Amino acid sequence: MQKRTFLKLSSAMLATPLLKPFEGLVPGEKFKNWAGNLTYSTDKLVECQSVANVQELVKKYPKLKVLGTRHCFNTIADSTDQFLSLMPMDEVVSLDTTAKTVTVDGSMKYGQLAPYLDDKGFALHNLASLPHISVAGAIGTATHGSGMKNGNLSTAVRGLELIDANGEKHTLSADRDGDAFRAAVVHLGALGVVTRVTLAVQPTFTMRQNVYENLPLAQLKDHFDAIMSSGYSVSLFTNWLDDKVSEVWVKSRSDEAPPKTDFYGATPATKNLHPIVGISAENCTDQLGVAGPWYERMPHFKMGFTPSSGKELQSEYFVPRKHAVDAILAVERLKKRINPHLLISEIRAIDGDDLWMSPCYKQPSVAIHFTWKPEWPAVKQLLPVIEQELAPFQARPHWGKLFTMAPSRLESLYEKMPAFRQLATQYDPKGKFRNAFLNTNLFGTV
Repeated sequence: MQKRTFLKLSSAMLATPLLKPFEGLVPGEKFKNWAGNLTYSTDKLVECQSVANVQELVKKYPKLKVLGTRHCFNTIADSTDQFLSLMPMDEVVSLDTTAKTVTVDGSMKYGQLAPYLDDKGFALHNLASLPHISVAGAIGTATHGSGMKNGNLSTAVRGLELIDANGEKHTLSADRDGDAFRAAVVHLGALGVVTRVTLAVQPTFTMRQNVYENLPLAQLKDHFDAIMSSGYSVSLFTNWLDDKVSEVWVKSRSDEAPPKTDFYGATPATKNLHPIVGISAENCTDQLGVAGPWYERMPHFKMGFTPSSGKELQSEYFVPRKHAVDAILAVERLKKRINPHLLISEIRAIDGDDLWMSPCYKQPSVAIHFTWKPEWPAVKQLLPVIEQELAPFQARPHWGKLFTMAPSRLESLYEKMPAFRQLATQYDPKGKFRNAFLNTNLFGTV
């Protein structure tokens, strides 16, 4: 039997309180991203109340961008002209229990959606390390989550509604639209305003999270696949020093065998830990093998708290899984240059997909992530060095994080980029949704 719902999620349904995205801003003050490293280029912002309102405003403005939860570290969402915010539009449109899908407004945050789904007996297949991000923004940059057999968040998409540059509404379906759908899911903000997204769901489940300390780096050479397959999702945290991985976070379903106590020479943690040594674990999801709802274990950080360290920079590179160990060792050789500016690195596996602009397109991948101290001049000097070391492994950068890779290099890494450009021109012939980031990295103009 098909069951449908339409509701506004109340704060009582959330695991923890949500902060309003523009709360505390002084009138006339320009917006910053959540980490504070980026000041957006205009303070002109209008909030949309409905799909019809989005269509009206898209027709009105000659240039605009959608500003979401502001979790990107680069200028992919920046505008010098006009921002739209869809944050008031954060409803669950329908839950189809027969098709096992949920349709939500694009500005819905995963931290809002997850408790609702769990209450209805359903779950998503994957979540990112923090639940504060919006659905439309996360899929637009192929933000990924983790797991050897898990695709990124974009792979859960089964349908997409977007408003093009003329204010026309397009509804794309995985079953009906083939290449057009596979092109549009990782949209990079180049096609229009994503107003609704349909996601695949599955029966709910509980998970546990076990953390191990001081895994010898040498173990990765002989046991990398086994280590990364030891749970539903596995994260390796390292500062690249001391020939070790400081923490291994193993997230496993409660109906699966727990990871073994003797974990490749690593020691089970005896208290909850933060990925960054010296920071309180108060903001982190529960560990020590205690079972809990899937949405309270898959992310590293709790909803309603500052994720990670707060003020920081981030960059991340995806390499084909077959090159993972060699790529990790290549980065490790740079440890003396990297460590002084690093808060922590995280290494995760993510399955391949068929989404045109996904960094995991046609390749099961391993993501090497860097959380940097807020020292942009030094980091800006380091990124080209890291990118050069990873170049032999065809590393693709995360679209929403910091990188210095040349547009020509990006083009060589994405075989579908020319076709994606054509689609973007079809939806947005006059470049209404383009900005400096897209002009440089996608369209080859400044």
